[in-house]
Formats: sequence, C-alpha cells, structure tokens
Amino acid sequence: MTDKLTAYAKGILGEDAARKYLEAKGMVLLKQRYHSPYGEIDLVMRDGDVLAMVEVKTREKGTPETCAYAISPKKQQRLCMTARYFLAEYDQPAAVRFDAVLVTAGGILHIPNAFEGKEW
Repeated sequence: MTDKLTAYAKGILGEDAARKYLEAKGMVLLKQRYHSPYGEIDLVMRDGDVLAMVEVKTREKGTPETCAYAISPKKQQRLCMTARYFLAEYDQPAAVRFDAVLVTAGGILHIPNAFEGKEW
C-alpha cells in the first residue's frame, strides 16, 4: 500500500511540475485532475484559442521519450471520451488537442498534439 501512495504522490508532483512548466510557456490552467465517468484528464489548459487536454507521465528512470509509450491506445480512447464530456459539461466549443507532458529526473518534455483523437 505504501508503494501505491508513493507512486500517487510522485504522480501529483509530476502534474504540478508539468502545470508550472506549461504556465511558464503561457498556457492557462482550467482544471487539474478533471474526473468524468470515463476517466481523468490530468490537466486541461487553454493555449490561445485551443484547449489542450494534457496527459502527464512521471517516471523516476528512463528518458522522457520512453514515457510516451505509457499512453496506450485504450488510454487515448478514454481521454477522448473524457474530453468530450468536459466540453459538454463546461460548454467549451473550442478546438481541442491532446498533449503529453513527460516528466523524468532528466527533465520535462512537452509534446503538443501527442496523438489524434480518433473519435473526434
């Protein structure tokens, strides 16, 4: 149980680091850890006229590039459904993209348009 709490805490720290990184790039936080019946979006950010649905992956080892493989097709599908739910709930008729922020001890990598929402 302690390992799960530790992993959760590390994930929260990674999300906070990602949020600060994106805010420093001029993006505006709308929601952090947004929950829907379909899943969770780590960060919902506004980047100009675009809403960025951001999945954050935090790892102790490896490179930021290797973290990208943790966003499986099934996870991508859940993110798309959750994004659609968010848009309906908050009446946000904006352009949407799906970003990834990969946080490791080696640094932070932001990948805009990390994947296409196939259900969009």
